[in-house]
Amino acid sequence: MRRLFFMLFLLLASPAFAAGLLDNRPSATLGAASLANNADFLPVHEAFKLNLVQADAQTIKLRFVATDGYYLYRHRFQFRTEPADITLGTPNIPKGEAKHDEFFGDVEVYHGVLDIELPRKDPRAFTLLVGYQGCADKGLCYPPETARLSIDGEGVANTPATREHGWNWKSLLLFFLAGVGLTFTPCVLPMLPILSGVVLRGQVGGVRGLALSLAYVLPMAASFAVLGALMGLFGASLNLQARLQSAWVLVPFALFFVVFALAMFGLFELRLPQALSNRLNNVANHTRGGSLLGAAVLGVLSSLLVSPCVSAPLAGALLYISASGDALGGALKLFALGLGMGAPLLLVATGGAAWLPKSGPWMNTVKNAIGVLLLGLAIGLLSRVLPGPATLLLVGFLAAGVALFLGALEFVVKTTAQRLAQLVGLALLVYALACWYGALTGQGDPLRPLPGASLAASGSLPAANADTWQTITTPDALDAALAQAQATGQPVLLDWYADWCISCKVIEHEVLNAPQVQTQLAGFKLLRFDITESNAEQRKLLDRYQLFGPPALLFFAANGSEITADRVIGEINAGEFAQILTRVRGKVGL
Repeated sequence: MRRLFFMLFLLLASPAFAAGLLDNRPSATLGAASLANNADFLPVHEAFKLNLVQADAQTIKLRFVATDGYYLYRHRFQFRTEPADITLGTPNIPKGEAKHDEFFGDVEVYHGVLDIELPRKDPRAFTLLVGYQGCADKGLCYPPETARLSIDGEGVANTPATREHGWNWKSLLLFFLAGVGLTFTPCVLPMLPILSGVVLRGQVGGVRGLALSLAYVLPMAASFAVLGALMGLFGASLNLQARLQSAWVLVPFALFFVVFALAMFGLFELRLPQALSNRLNNVANHTRGGSLLGAAVLGVLSSLLVSPCVSAPLAGALLYISASGDALGGALKLFALGLGMGAPLLLVATGGAAWLPKSGPWMNTVKNAIGVLLLGLAIGLLSRVLPGPATLLLVGFLAAGVALFLGALEFVVKTTAQRLAQLVGLALLVYALACWYGALTGQGDPLRPLPGASLAASGSLPAANADTWQTITTPDALDAALAQAQATGQPVLLDWYADWCISCKVIEHEVLNAPQVQTQLAGFKLLRFDITESNAEQRKLLDRYQLFGPPALLFFAANGSEITADRVIGEINAGEFAQILTRVRGKVGL
């Protein structure tokens, strides 16, 4: 049962961690989900917020904040002035995160907060034109964007400030659930009966019990919220996300998480210094229980007493918050974490103590699972400076370690839970072998470790029937092509494409070229609108079809009306697109 619980914990937690830590573009062949409309993506000015932080006689400082799940390209930044005779110095742009794409090669990208400094040489007033481009991790590329900032002769910006919000209800729920999970660790859960005895003094149930427990939980959560607000505020000013691109910073941080992981595995124990621990315990013991004030004092003290036990995952949370540049969001996220840690006490206070699991060896499994996730975090940090094959090698070692823990090579298996855990362990062992083989053959993508998954990169995959697609670049040409198809009673598949769109390349080579898709394209008039130039006319066309950018696949019936329910925005895998094609063919009578 212990191994089964460990397995379930990893299955629930690993996808969220893997997506954020390894920071890879979603694979078009390994589960990138189709998107039916633009509701899954943000408008460009919400995805990438630009603020003028400073503009004096010597320096102009800009701050970009990319919302979670979006990133900016370093090579797409451009800075111009109006009038053009006002010159700026060489932009000081921090080194970005290394990102290798099978179509575009090596590029640098930025998640979170990015500060750019422009040396100023002319005291006159002017308009600063800032060009930039970014993409969504889910597979949507925005057209190149240009923002205009008015700066007067004294360096005062005449542009409204943009408020930055780096939180939503989903993120708060995730932090709350993480707090609940942290409660079930060996150094936190055993405190619940002790704290409930001191705080409640037998006043279990009823309004009084609930009030006392809230008086205890809310100050504890508020203490974490203060920490989150400080990290969101000063983490942005320190620009930790940008600074965490140097090997001199990344390697120590990765070792830091490895040390915490070893502590979670029980090699040593993290505790407060004895003198400080004794002093806090002494204050707690002399605090009068049964009162709202006493409960509040105990809540603040508890946040300090349990901090060594939760410091490892808390450090990861703080690092995540520092990238948002959002003090309010950081406070709310850690407040939700504190509420999650206090949720079991609320159960005790309302008479639900019987619902809580008893202390036992299973709690060590929780610590081991957190340790594995911390090792994954360390590998994710190192992947930004290590070659792809070296990262894949480390991922393989981690998977093999978990496989051995789950009993993949054990011959004596007694219970059904052990058999299930061993089955998962064997699958992880096979994955580890694939990672090692891929590393030896020069691969670097943990989602596609085996060679052959990137045939398109080597040119062995031809473009998707280039001779059957009609490429157009102007709205008039598109309207004429759609009108011609309507006149002949032919349904249309319209592919939105751009050379600077990574996901467009994926769809072109790996989706539209797939055999199960090719066989169903017969009967459609195939149009490809190339928006590479991204001029004003093309942008208006995007607005007409309510698109943020490519890739997008739109279907039109024989009467010329769009089948909006089946439009695809962002990346999609070949299997899912084949299913959509089958459904559309039925609607248009093919």
